[in-house]
Amino acid sequence: MFNLFKENFKEALRSIRGQLLRTILTALIIAVGIMALVGILTSIDAITGSISSNFSSMGSNTFSIKNNSGFSHVSRGKKMKVFDRISYDQAKNFKERFDYPATVSISTRAGSLATLKYLAEKTNPNVFVLGIDENYLITSGYEIEKGRSFSDNDIRYGSHVAIIGKDIESKLFKKDESPIDKIISIGSGKYKVIGVLKSKGSSVGFSADNQAYIPLTNARQYFSTANPTFLINVMTNRPEDLDLAVGEATGLFRIIRKDKLGKESSFEITKSDNIAKMLMENLAEVTIAATIIGLITLLGAAIGLMNIMLVSVTERTREIGIRKAIGANSAAIRNQFLIEAIAICQLGGFLGIIFGIAIGNLVGNLIGSEFIIPWNWIILGFSLCVLVGLISGIYPALKAAKLDPVESLRYE
Repeated sequence: MFNLFKENFKEALRSIRGQLLRTILTALIIAVGIMALVGILTSIDAITGSISSNFSSMGSNTFSIKNNSGFSHVSRGKKMKVFDRISYDQAKNFKERFDYPATVSISTRAGSLATLKYLAEKTNPNVFVLGIDENYLITSGYEIEKGRSFSDNDIRYGSHVAIIGKDIESKLFKKDESPIDKIISIGSGKYKVIGVLKSKGSSVGFSADNQAYIPLTNARQYFSTANPTFLINVMTNRPEDLDLAVGEATGLFRIIRKDKLGKESSFEITKSDNIAKMLMENLAEVTIAATIIGLITLLGAAIGLMNIMLVSVTERTREIGIRKAIGANSAAIRNQFLIEAIAICQLGGFLGIIFGIAIGNLVGNLIGSEFIIPWNWIILGFSLCVLVGLISGIYPALKAAKLDPVESLRYE
């Protein structure tokens, strides 16, 4: 049995080599289908890994209180009301009155399209500038790599000092030059760099390393807008206290915001892991859609392979007749064509998986993800190649096996 399989395999390889151009074109059809499937799924894995690593650094004991982004629910005929933004006085009042064992920070966006300069060097006009208090870096999971964080005096007096991300450091300062104590320009103001944050990478196109931080009081004075909103971050001492802290925070902030009893809250409370879960759920839907697209592409490839195998059977009718005349039975002929179809699919699948992994990791690299080898998708790819080979090759193989040897020998 093994010898018969070995002989059929050798015969299939000889046939493949004899029709090299057709084999390559057929394998490329399969490769495109597998590349689309593996490439998309690998990209999604890379994005998922990036999201998980970025949100896990914030910890499972953190939640945020922010302005409600929607409209209040109103009855028909009544005017829709936009919720007021969270003011500095409200955020400060919450920080002072929240006595649950937790760390509270306040921040606001000072600018989102800022250009930072140092001597002749400058960044692109896409730097986020945040005004933060002394607790923000702790509640957001950032760590200082060089220099120091803001002191109480920096926050109290609104000092012209700044902490920058790794991307900004690499753009403004030469390789061996320390940014600490250097004076940079943020907008129209001059700031002394007192710290550089450890790299956190990027997630879904957003780079946490392309941000600059200044004292909250300084941001309110020099980057004031018409009606700024403030973000409150809360980090409990223990993860198991999170739900209780959310309840306490909701009750206190409803009092501060003067939300009426029975009405919905005029603010949103979001847990850090909730954001990650929401993104994961969206990615799961994208994964299903991508898988369907990849399978449709493979279906087209399978139809193309079947057509080419049918042409091959027709062209090799006389060869089939000769093999049957010298003793080959129908099973041997059938197995030869099946093995040939599967071998072509595996060749295309190998190329498709290689290109798919490359494309998927290229997308992952653009969002700061690490290189991954998706073993699950590799196994799926090779399994699908066997399945496609069987589906595409079974009918041509059966057609070849049923050919009459006398009629085949007479075929021109």
